[in-house]
Amino acid sequence: MEYTPPLTHRAAAQLGVSVEKFTNWRWQMRHQCQTLDDLQGYLALSPTEQQGLTESQALFRTGVTPYYAALIAQTDPALQEALRLQVIPRKEEAFDALGIYDPLSEVDHSPVREVVHVYPDRVAFCVAMLCPVYCRYCYRKRRDEETGLHYNRQIIDRGIAYIASQPSIRDVLITGGDPLIASDAAVEELLQRLRAIPHVEIIRIHTRTPVALPYRITNELVEMIQRYHPVWVNTHFNSALELTPEAGEALERLVNHGIPVGNQSVFLRGVNDTVEKMHDLCRSLVRFRVRPYYLFHPHLVAGTAHLRPSVQTGLAVMKGLRGKLSGLAIPTYVLDTPSGKVPLQHNHMLGQDEQDLLLEDLHGEIWREKGVW
Repeated sequence: MEYTPPLTHRAAAQLGVSVEKFTNWRWQMRHQCQTLDDLQGYLALSPTEQQGLTESQALFRTGVTPYYAALIAQTDPALQEALRLQVIPRKEEAFDALGIYDPLSEVDHSPVREVVHVYPDRVAFCVAMLCPVYCRYCYRKRRDEETGLHYNRQIIDRGIAYIASQPSIRDVLITGGDPLIASDAAVEELLQRLRAIPHVEIIRIHTRTPVALPYRITNELVEMIQRYHPVWVNTHFNSALELTPEAGEALERLVNHGIPVGNQSVFLRGVNDTVEKMHDLCRSLVRFRVRPYYLFHPHLVAGTAHLRPSVQTGLAVMKGLRGKLSGLAIPTYVLDTPSGKVPLQHNHMLGQDEQDLLLEDLHGEIWREKGVW
């Protein structure tokens, strides 16, 4: 059988660049595909994608790493839609009767800019806006004004001061944008400053770099992060197609350095809205030692109506996973609200019959548990 080189080697050869250059994360960000012409260098775009790329610039920026563009191009055309829908604008983004600017009222929950304080003991610290890819369903499109591979010093300083002033905060979630689209030195300085706050126990980093820019997860980066334990990482795979050998290497570096990795997916029409697709994603994640953590029902953010399945579909998918995957591999399906996450789940408890509890089992049959009531 003829050997097929990894995505990296094929893409580098197609572009006429060295593998060393293609795997440099800064090179990837400098060559991010942002225009119609950029993406057409990798893909044949449909009319609705071409129109979306032309008309969406005023709505939300476009950006796709060469790595992720190559992943789409090298995926079976019959399966590509699950990847294209996530990152390539569509003309449908201009039509959304329900979509709003800030669906979680994060601005109202920010005592200082970019520190979102909803729960009493934890905050989301939005330290950056740049991303390796700009997900079309992003609920932070309002923060679409920052540039440069660095953190905004004023945002960092004000955020650190606020966190230090609130002894109830024990858990800081570093997010963005993508907080790893900054230098190792910048990330380390942020970790140092948070670790210097006595009441901060847990630091979590939310990043999509293992998905869309796996070359960012270098040995140097993970060795540095390891020095500031306990640090957790949550990443954001939506499709098993994204779990490439390159992504696997990035995940392996993280977990082999004692960094627990969870995954937060968004439930998206045409991407992962069937039992089969979600099953493949969750099973693949566990195989890479990544815990499926949350499955988010998509927010009512402007321009995403074409990507939002119904809650009923989500409940059916989650019900269909029970019995087919271990509990370790099944995420919690949630709807995020301005006051926090609300679990959505099928109710297997049917009620009471005399002294017995009536349950619907995993085969849809009624089970009578005697004496429970």
